[in-house]
Amino acid sequence: MFDGPEPIYLQIAQMIRAQVLAGELKEEEQVMSTTQFATTFRINPATAQKAFAGLVDEGVLYKRRGLGMFVAPGARERLLDDHRKSYFEEVLAPALQQADLLGISTDDVVAYVLGANGRRKPTTEES
Repeated sequence: MFDGPEPIYLQIAQMIRAQVLAGELKEEEQVMSTTQFATTFRINPATAQKAFAGLVDEGVLYKRRGLGMFVAPGARERLLDDHRKSYFEEVLAPALQQADLLGISTDDVVAYVLGANGRRKPTTEES
């Protein structure tokens, strides 16, 4: 399952972030313990612990003493905000720079986004 080039603990953390973003793990919902995680995915418990510790540091998870790890209140919104910011910085800004280099006008970009090229139809608010 964890066969990407990144260290396994980073892949685990990304998997949990994705579950929170998708709403599969909700605020205040308990997540598997590090022992359960290690047993289920046949990994070292220390690897799972490292992933969980990073998510605690990010504010995605928190620990209830004696009970385990839970999804932190506001975790989904924080993750959405982070992903939106990185989308603009890592995806949209380079795409707009490329459009500029290719001589694609801002009007053409906006028209494409709004569906003028058949990609999607504008909503009633957009038309």
